[in-house]
Formats: sequence, C-alpha cells, structure tokens
Amino acid sequence: MKKFFPVVLMLAVLTVSTLAFGKTACAEEAKMVGSITKIEMASDSTSAVVTLKDSKTGENVIVVVSDEMTLDKFKDKRIVDGDEIRSKYDKQDGRNVAKIFKKTAGC
Repeated sequence: MKKFFPVVLMLAVLTVSTLAFGKTACAEEAKMVGSITKIEMASDSTSAVVTLKDSKTGENVIVVVSDEMTLDKFKDKRIVDGDEIRSKYDKQDGRNVAKIFKKTAGC
C-alpha cells in the first residue's frame, strides 16, 4: 500500500498538469472556405498577404502565405482574385499564417 499511493499521486499530478497546460502550448488553428478578394505579394516575393471573403459569414479574413508552391501559383496566375480557396491557418502573434492554401475546384 505504501508503494501504491505515490504512484497514484504522481499520475494525478501528471494528468492535471497535462490538462491545464496542454492547450496553451499550441497555436489556435482555424479553417475556412472563401473567395479571394485581393492578393498582395511582398516586394521580395517571399510571402503574400491574401484577403479572403468567408463563404459562411461574409467577413474578410487576411491570411499570410509563405510557402513556395503557393507563391509560385500566384506568380503564374494559377490562383487569382475571385478563385474559391480552402485554407487552414494558425493564429500566431495577431496574424493568420497559412498552413494549407488551395483551390476547392478539381482539375
């Protein structure tokens, strides 16, 4: 019985600390489907600020895109204003940073 109590106590403390601090360690993730209203490329072409109109709420959401593949699609005009986009992004430091940014239409 003397060995059982410290093990149970340690597991209880570990469980409480995981529940209390687990959510604060990760960034808040959001996803949406909307149409592009504006694309602003950075002068050095390493990022772009895209304004999306959310199809559910009608609100404008500003997303920062920095992955090379999507930036190349902006340059080649494969993604342009008016295209419908499916996006998943993290809310970090007051900015929405894109993780996934792609067209909803196939082919």
